[in-house]
Amino acid sequence: MLGWLRALMPKEDRFFDLFEAHAKIAVEAAQCFRRLLDGGPDVPRYCDEITAYEHKADEVAREVLLALRRSFITPFDRGDIHGLINDLDDAVDQMRQTVKAISLYDVGDFTPDMARIGDVIVESARIVQDTLPLLRAMNANSARINAANEQIVKLEEQADLLYLAGLKELFLANRDNGAMAYIVGAEIYSHLEKVVDSFEDVANRMSGILLEHL
Repeated sequence: MLGWLRALMPKEDRFFDLFEAHAKIAVEAAQCFRRLLDGGPDVPRYCDEITAYEHKADEVAREVLLALRRSFITPFDRGDIHGLINDLDDAVDQMRQTVKAISLYDVGDFTPDMARIGDVIVESARIVQDTLPLLRAMNANSARINAANEQIVKLEEQADLLYLAGLKELFLANRDNGAMAYIVGAEIYSHLEKVVDSFEDVANRMSGILLEHL
C-alpha cells in the first residue's frame, strides 16, 4: 500500500540532477588525475586543477544536503541520499588528498603501476557516471546497476594487485639506501588505493539502494 501511494506522489528529481553533475565532475577530475600520473613539468598545474575540481564537487554536495533539508518528498531514503553524495564526494576528496601529498613531497615522477591504478580510477569514475542515471528507474535497470557494481568490484581487485606489486617493486628499488623514496611512494600508493575504494563504496551504495526498492 505504501509503495503504491509513494509511486503516485511527486518526487524531487533535482537530486538525480545533482548526483549526475557530481559524477561528471568526478570523471573530469579522474581524467586530469590520470594525466598527472604521467609525470613531468605539468604536475603542479594538474594538482591545482584537481583542487579546483574538488571545490566544485563540494559545492554540488552542499546543494544535495541543502535540498535534503528542504525537501518533503525524496526519490529514496534520506539516509541513502546522504550516504550516496558522501561516497561520491569522498572519491574526489581522495584525489585531492593524493595531490596534497604529491605537492608536499614535490613528486614529479610516478611508477607504471601508479599510472595503471590511474587508469582504473578513470574507468571506475566512468562506470559510476553511466550508472547513476539508471537510479531514476532503478527497478527497470536493476540488472545493469548490479552489473556495474560487479565491474567496479573487479576493478578494485585489480587495483589491489597493482598496489601490492607496486609496493614490492618500490621496496626492491629502494631497500638499500632509499628509505625516504619508499615512504613517499608507499603513501602515494595508499592514497591511490583509497580513491578506487571510494568508487567501490559508491557502487555498493547504489546496489544497496536498489535492494531496498526491489
